[in-house]
Amino acid sequence: MATIKPCLPLSPLLKHHCISPPTFCLSCKPFSSDSLPISRFGRNQRQQFAASVAFNPQGNFDLSLFEDDDAPKAAPPMPPTEGRFEVVIDNNAISSLDLTPFQAATGMKSPLSVNPKEFLERTIGFTINYTREDPRDPRELSEFPDIRLWFVRLDATYPWLPVLLDWRAGELARYAAMLVPHQMNMKMGVVFNPEALELFMMKKVFIVHSWLKHHNIPKPELKTNDMARMLGFGIGNELYDIIENHPLDLS
Repeated sequence: MATIKPCLPLSPLLKHHCISPPTFCLSCKPFSSDSLPISRFGRNQRQQFAASVAFNPQGNFDLSLFEDDDAPKAAPPMPPTEGRFEVVIDNNAISSLDLTPFQAATGMKSPLSVNPKEFLERTIGFTINYTREDPRDPRELSEFPDIRLWFVRLDATYPWLPVLLDWRAGELARYAAMLVPHQMNMKMGVVFNPEALELFMMKKVFIVHSWLKHHNIPKPELKTNDMARMLGFGIGNELYDIIENHPLDLS
């Protein structure tokens, strides 16, 4: 992969963990444990890591886009959560940037009126019925600019949506792939730009924690941490202390 300059230091709020096999992967360079307010899950001194499309991440480093016998194979995602809200979109909705299918499936007519409790229990997933102009087009759905633009608009309208997705079925990783720069690896799947994923996750941590707290969800930092962990990051408690010391009015 091309060399990527590291992110600017943010604050020394890091933890290090190790958890189980991945599907979506992130290619990264070593970094200082005193440089970022989030930590990547990893297994060795080089702090290799990967994010999972199915459930949990594990470490990998600087992935090739082609077959690599030493790289672990992608694990299949778990089946969709029973009873989840299923959003079905097609070419017409995608080409017109129409969010009506999402609003109809979830009942979220206005982002300001959404109560997270019901959605946290049932979760949300996507079915993308996309017909390629060329049936032989080998690209994955996350590589089509029009599909990604639809998700960009969705995310701009409902910025806290990642916390409500069906994580166990891989919806969070697939959602991130629509919004974060990445490359494709034939064995491992999506290889994210690590710095872009870090910034994406930090933004979602701020948004989701504030949104859950605004709706009086008990211990919002726990759910926020779970969301970050699904993409291979740990959040230091000190970060939430800083947020609490400088609260924002979301009303």
